[in-house]
Amino acid sequence: MRLGGPLGGGNRNLVLAATLGDDRVVVRRSRRDGPALTWELHLLVSLAGAGFLVPRPIPNPDDALHHDGVCVLSWLDGDPPSSDADWMAVAASLTRLHEVTAGWPQRPGFASTRELLHLTGGGDVDLTAMPPDAVAACRVAWSGIAGEPRSVVHGDPGPANIRLTSGGVGILDWDEARVDVSLLDFAENPLAPDLIRPPARLATAQAAATAWEAANGWSIEPAYARRKLASLRVQGVK
Repeated sequence: MRLGGPLGGGNRNLVLAATLGDDRVVVRRSRRDGPALTWELHLLVSLAGAGFLVPRPIPNPDDALHHDGVCVLSWLDGDPPSSDADWMAVAASLTRLHEVTAGWPQRPGFASTRELLHLTGGGDVDLTAMPPDAVAACRVAWSGIAGEPRSVVHGDPGPANIRLTSGGVGILDWDEARVDVSLLDFAENPLAPDLIRPPARLATAQAAATAWEAANGWSIEPAYARRKLASLRVQGVK
């Protein structure tokens, strides 16, 4: 294997371009512990087998999918979404993801927004690090979606993590995937008003997603997280 330079994105992990034989691949050093990383990689194997366009884990010679947090993934070419038709295709792919992963087990060490109504942390969320009023605001926002259906959610299906290809919609970077309310994957889609109805339900979903971004980034991306908390206040959640 020949390693190349760092790739864009991957804000929370070291991600490198590489070649394996004649194939372009991605090498990622994950900050996740073994069980959480194994969950993600097994999810990708399952999704690839179900016809989704996702990075496929390439096993080590001993068939392990990672070694000390380092994994190798297939390269996925394509372009970010740029039209309403592209974003509708993204929504369709995410809808299918949610359908095939209903009832999926929670990622080890993670917690959903529903669980965080009473737990103090999971994944990158540590509510004990946040001021009490910020925690209260996030929980108010999350309580609004607590009764919605759950499934695996990608967690960050923005333009940087989507590739439109001749074969369909490719989805990259599953580092933040977990089991949570499915609506969260649509809250920041440009077509969200068409995807989540009525408007009151859309507003509730978007507030919950904003609260998640604030809590999820509080310790890792503090400036971004505090902007999201301020945005939550603007949305009227206190």
